[in-house]
Amino acid sequence: MHFVYRSHYEGLFSKRVRRLPDETVLNWFRRGWDCDDPESWVENELGGDVYGLDSIFEAARKHGLSRPATTSELRELLHQHLYVEGDEDFIRLDDHSLRVRTDDDEVELAYFFLDDKVVATAPDRLAYLFQSWPLPGAGGEVTSFVADVPVAVVTPAGTGDASTYAVFLTFYDGASLACSQPLVFPGVGLWELPGHLRTADPDSGAAWPPELLVLRALVAPEEDAVGPALERCNRWPGFNLNADPWPNLPNEHGPAHHEAMALIASGRYVDGRRPDASRIEVDDHLAQVAMHCGQSFGYQQWFLFDNVWAAAHPDLAQSLLSYSNHWDPLED
Repeated sequence: MHFVYRSHYEGLFSKRVRRLPDETVLNWFRRGWDCDDPESWVENELGGDVYGLDSIFEAARKHGLSRPATTSELRELLHQHLYVEGDEDFIRLDDHSLRVRTDDDEVELAYFFLDDKVVATAPDRLAYLFQSWPLPGAGGEVTSFVADVPVAVVTPAGTGDASTYAVFLTFYDGASLACSQPLVFPGVGLWELPGHLRTADPDSGAAWPPELLVLRALVAPEEDAVGPALERCNRWPGFNLNADPWPNLPNEHGPAHHEAMALIASGRYVDGRRPDASRIEVDDHLAQVAMHCGQSFGYQQWFLFDNVWAAAHPDLAQSLLSYSNHWDPLED
């Protein structure tokens, strides 16, 4: 069985992954039910603190709760005694997984127990959870790929056979999970994106998120590759929970680029933000950024990929889009 902690405090991809010896979620909870020190047991089992999880074991000790014998019994006990900031829908248990959402009064967090059966049967929902930096690159001919989750079309369709998807795993306040719908640029390959952004009208389609406005502004005139613009984005003096990084950039690209470059030159980083700690990798069909945004809340992630990459890694691509779209990767 696997454990995944979706937490902004956890490394380049903001998640912690552990392999557990138990075959089922029920067995893991049964194994720890009578532990003497719930906080230490959870930390030793899962590689560190998991916000609120030890509360169920503390309740078992305090109230003499019987060890659950079935998934239904465990579900009832979790709903009664597991501490979460939210209602019953934030605790989702079935025979093969437990998915929990909560928050620590600063940011939202989620954690998942996933047995081997659900991992094997739902790779299109779960593959991204088990990836570490960097995601694998790919090349090849354009082949079919259609997103299984809603995506927002932000510009009119281009004329090419490829399409580019943008996933920004970012946040601006404490509501920090899955708050940015994936975007698509139909008819535009990743290699065409810089030129497309320069000529695109930010008011022409779905609302542009701040990250995309900044990326567009930091594409230099006549620049053909997206990598240099991402390097400039990494030096932007914002992208932090405690900062306001969104200037009122002009719609026309030339003035927007001039203003954005001036802000990079004069900006000031807050909360221990360190652009030198970020990681950026770009190939022909995938660009990925793990951006260090501050000492308090670690990294945020940007992914730009076209359907050439997605067709080579369909489960990974679908699961990444799903991860951005909802806190629960198994949400229907």
